[in-house]
Amino acid sequence: MRTLILTALLTGCVALGGCEQSSSQAAAPAAPEKPKSLARSAPMYAGQEQILSVSSGKIEVDDGNLILHVEGATATPGWSDPAFLPRVYAAQPKDGIYEVDVIATKPTGAAAQAVTPIEVEKAWPGYKKDRLKGVKFMTKTNEVVAMLPAAEQPAAGS
Repeated sequence: MRTLILTALLTGCVALGGCEQSSSQAAAPAAPEKPKSLARSAPMYAGQEQILSVSSGKIEVDDGNLILHVEGATATPGWSDPAFLPRVYAAQPKDGIYEVDVIATKPTGAAAQAVTPIEVEKAWPGYKKDRLKGVKFMTKTNEVVAMLPAAEQPAAGS
C-alpha cells in the first residue's frame, strides 16, 4: 500500500512538472502595443464611413495647398464621394504627423461583397503649414503614413 501511494505521488509530481513546462513554453512575448491616437474622429454625415483599407498614400504641396492622394479598397462596389476628413486635436501632435480619415459614402441597398479599388485625391487648403511634417491615412483595417518632402517640412523647433 505504501509503495502504491509513493508511486501515485511521484506520478503526480511528474505530471505537474510537465504541465508547468508546457505552459512556460506556450507563453510567447506579447506584441508591442499600438500607440494610442491623441485625436478624435470628426463627425461624418449619414452614410459616410472609413474605407476598408489603404495600400499607398502620398502628399505634396502645390500652390500653397496640400494635395493628398490615396489608393485603397472598399468592401463592396458602389462607394461614392470619396474624401479626407482630418481628425480633431486638442493640441498639435508632437511628431508633426496629423491623422486623416479616408472616407466615402457607402452604397444603399444590397451589394455584392467584392473588394473594389478606390482612389482619392483632394486638396487640404487649411493645413497647418508651420507644424505638419506628415499625414497618417486612417481606414477600417490599417493606416499608412506619408511624409512631406524634406524641403517642404517646417524648420525644427517651430
